[in-house]
Amino acid sequence: MAQAALPFEPAPQDGLRAWPPGLDALAPGWHDEVAAFLRSPEGVRLDAFLRERLRARAVIYPPDPLRALRLTPVADVHAVVLGQDPYHGPGQAEGLAFSVARGVRIPPSLRNILAEAGVAPADGSLVHWACQGVLLLNAILTVEQGAPASHARQGWEALTDRLLARVAATASPCVYLLWGAHAQAKAGLIRQQAAAHQREILLLECNHPSPLAARRPPAPFIGSGHFAQARAWLAVRGITDPFR
Repeated sequence: MAQAALPFEPAPQDGLRAWPPGLDALAPGWHDEVAAFLRSPEGVRLDAFLRERLRARAVIYPPDPLRALRLTPVADVHAVVLGQDPYHGPGQAEGLAFSVARGVRIPPSLRNILAEAGVAPADGSLVHWACQGVLLLNAILTVEQGAPASHARQGWEALTDRLLARVAATASPCVYLLWGAHAQAKAGLIRQQAAAHQREILLLECNHPSPLAARRPPAPFIGSGHFAQARAWLAVRGITDPFR
């Protein structure tokens, strides 16, 4: 029997309040993958870890770790942007890779992404991309306030590998934007699954968009032309620009 969600007194920073999450609101195509993960040894380990951190009154972001899976059905995915873990500042993370909630100052990495995409944003929320078929997925889906990578190696990686494998086996045509070493480490998994299921994919790889790496050779993010390449490749295949 599944354990009841552990209630958590709301933090002033509006962090995670309960675990595990309800799965009924997941977009079509994700429920079985997430449910199977939560029953797995990695899922059980993650469940115990998050419950312990909530009991310790840790402030955990984002409030809804599975938001990307609520906004973007598997069948609609035609682009994947893979991040590392959520923003760790109050009010920033909104459950989508690189995206920040409306009203939050746009972080430098996201500012570089939007500039490269040719977008003049009113804010830093990428919810509209998620609703247009861009899966904005972090490899690790939670983090503690002020402690980047604090939830690494606790089980999330097994879930996000499972999700990427599902996308690669299902989504076609699909562009994968892999920026930085952590994202590029998933290229083999994506290629293997796509080849096994005869899916049409385009992998685009370069440095991470952070100011520390965005202009570094040999594969700088700034000037990479990834968005132009993705748009052109998808357009030839009859897919409307998902980054509009």
